[in-house]
Amino acid sequence: MSSKRNEPYAAIKKPVDLLFGSSVTQPDNKANATNTIAITKIKLPASQPRRYFDPQKLEELSRSIKELGILEPLLVRPLTEGDYELVAGERRYKAALMAGLTEVPVVVREMDDATTYQVRLVENLQREDLNPLEETEGILELLALRIEMTRDEVISHLNRMRNVCDRNSELRHNVMSQPQTQVIEELFGSLGRMSWESFVKNRLPLLNLPADVLEVLRSGTLEYTKARAIARVQDEETRKQLLEDARAYNLSLNEIKKQIREIEQQFLPETLSIKDQVDSTFRKLKQSKVLDDPKKKAKVEKLLAQLEALMKNDKTN
Repeated sequence: MSSKRNEPYAAIKKPVDLLFGSSVTQPDNKANATNTIAITKIKLPASQPRRYFDPQKLEELSRSIKELGILEPLLVRPLTEGDYELVAGERRYKAALMAGLTEVPVVVREMDDATTYQVRLVENLQREDLNPLEETEGILELLALRIEMTRDEVISHLNRMRNVCDRNSELRHNVMSQPQTQVIEELFGSLGRMSWESFVKNRLPLLNLPADVLEVLRSGTLEYTKARAIARVQDEETRKQLLEDARAYNLSLNEIKKQIREIEQQFLPETLSIKDQVDSTFRKLKQSKVLDDPKKKAKVEKLLAQLEALMKNDKTN
């Protein structure tokens, strides 16, 4: 079974050809040649679509580069005074630095700012480890650039497209015949990842997740399925604590769902006596991993001391 990792570099970047034409990815032979330049001459741009790199995977790639070198050249564009700006291949660039390389293979392209950023967006969308939120935000950024709208305007237009789809009316014709709609349909077709209808139905709702869940998803430190499950927790402090526990203890999805059920039970109308609640709480405390965390253990000790003080005062009254 083939994967993106086994495909040639040019094949991975096929969507760039579809978006911008052959002039970007297939110039004349001279411009298409691979050169080797000092890694110190490569400058990172002020902003990149990708915001998180898994340290363990970077280390693995670094070891591979030490052994085999960089198999796919970095894509750069020329700057002034002999320097270059990285366009695509930031993960390989970072791993090459870790491996101690002083020179790296590159393909040099002349590109304006708009084309450069769109190439970066498309390359980011080809990652194997791309999570659904990153993919959603990347596609929205790409659409915003292509049809010259803000992200909110793109979302509004996509929703209008979906709302008129089932109508056999003049309104449907007006929306679906607009130039922006045609660009949207062409772009989803060129990316080949999903239809625009599926994107509106299944991906846009992700943007409505709580802010703390979105932050964790963007960082790449928690799997999408786990974060989406935790988003069900309504109480903000409880949700933040569960997000922290899920990452700190690498909780499985089943363990997270079990904790959510217990949390939901806590917010149900009180049906147990106070004695039963105390028994239930201490039973859960013994089974949990709270005491493995020094900070949480200190909080538990403080609470136990307060309970002891209450019982001591009760005896003296």
